[in-house]
Amino acid sequence: MLNIAALVLNVLASLFLIVFVLLHSGKGGGLSDMFGGMNTLSGGTSVERRLDQITVVTAIIFFISCFWLTWKWV
Repeated sequence: MLNIAALVLNVLASLFLIVFVLLHSGKGGGLSDMFGGMNTLSGGTSVERRLDQITVVTAIIFFISCFWLTWKWV
């Protein structure tokens, strides 16, 4: 039962990680420009910082779930 929960968490974390990485703006801009990430006067930097934090937390959840699944099923 715990392995199934870890597998679901792993799939959800991977999908969210793909979305959050695509939302980051690179050198030439990214998908976050569509939502006003860089066009605002003061909100652009705080949005990017919050997006960085969410991406890091999602990556940590993905790593832990991958480690758990590898450790339990191998």
